[in-house]
Amino acid sequence: MLGNTFGRLFQVTCSGESYGWSMTAEGAGRWGGALLTIVNGVPPGIKLDVAKIQAELDKRRPGQSKLDSPRKETDRVEVCSGLQEGLTTGAPVGMIIRNVDTQDIHVQQYRDVKDVVRPGHAELNFFYKYGEHGDWCGAGRASGRETVGRVAGGAVAKQVLGREKIEILAHVIESRGIKGRSVIEGTMTFEELKENYRGNDLNCCDLKAAQSMIDDLLKVRADGDTAGGAIEVVARGVPAGLGEPVFDKLKAAIAHGICSVGAVTGIEFGAGAKAAATVGSKWNDQPFLQDGRVRFRTNNCGGFLGGMSNGEDLIFKVFIKPTPTISKPQRTVEMTAMREQELAAITRRDISICPRIYPVAEAMTAIAVLDALYMARAWYGLAHLDPKWETLARPRHEGDYTK
Repeated sequence: MLGNTFGRLFQVTCSGESYGWSMTAEGAGRWGGALLTIVNGVPPGIKLDVAKIQAELDKRRPGQSKLDSPRKETDRVEVCSGLQEGLTTGAPVGMIIRNVDTQDIHVQQYRDVKDVVRPGHAELNFFYKYGEHGDWCGAGRASGRETVGRVAGGAVAKQVLGREKIEILAHVIESRGIKGRSVIEGTMTFEELKENYRGNDLNCCDLKAAQSMIDDLLKVRADGDTAGGAIEVVARGVPAGLGEPVFDKLKAAIAHGICSVGAVTGIEFGAGAKAAATVGSKWNDQPFLQDGRVRFRTNNCGGFLGGMSNGEDLIFKVFIKPTPTISKPQRTVEMTAMREQELAAITRRDISICPRIYPVAEAMTAIAVLDALYMARAWYGLAHLDPKWETLARPRHEGDYTK
């Protein structure tokens, strides 16, 4: 399997499956295994707070509310390399998170239908790509459990970005058509987002809309179904000029990271889709001077110009499909006998992916931004530009969103 590393200078490599299989040299095997993350490019001398890594993992841990999968994973992280007496050494930071809730009854549920394609899942393509050897237990690396490794790597990136005063937060803004307020639409401030962050099981920072969403989701669950939704990601404190003008735009790197998450169906930067219905005079973010620095009166572009950061908040929406596994009967195909049949899945699942995917989006954004920051610092170090340009490129926000 290719493509398990993300980043160029700051790199995160992940491995591990939803259930996993551990094997010893003596031939003893058991279900469980672990998820592994290796982070290359961590600077030496950083006081890496393992408790903060754990806190990020706890955001996406299952079994914490009535909206989650009932799977009871502890997701306890162990940093096993690259750290010495609390400080990073400059060596790769290695982390391990073990699967602990892999009971035989759940393995058997997957085994009973291992050759039956679950509608909406990646299983059909796994048959095309890996034949009968593909991982059938819990969807393997096509499972949302795969994102544990991403969150661990992103937690390291967040701590490096913290030194640069860069914050990244995501929150739920829509669930099955019920919409909450958002930063890009100007109906919520970044400060309100921070104040209400993780204030409910859904992590919808519009507290009134959150209750309506939660009530609706419980009805959906009672009906044996699942729901889609959307989250908004805001990165504050990102300096201007990150990313490259053509193939390596920061916008493209973030889209790569976000769209590599299995449940994502789309991404919209800034006011995105509204561009199709407007004119340039209303769409363009007009610059002005504030205390000798360039600001913008609006942020329709979501903090990007030419695909590079412009010093304003980076803002984008991520659209999430309903959890594919549902209890309602659906028509599908059994692959070994190549016959059609009906499937009503009984395996564990989330009623909505939104309450647990927002930390994954934060993680992928953090990795992409930090990687671009590495590239920019290398460029400035060799370009020998007039220092004023690097000074002017510093983040704009020191209070209000825009003026």
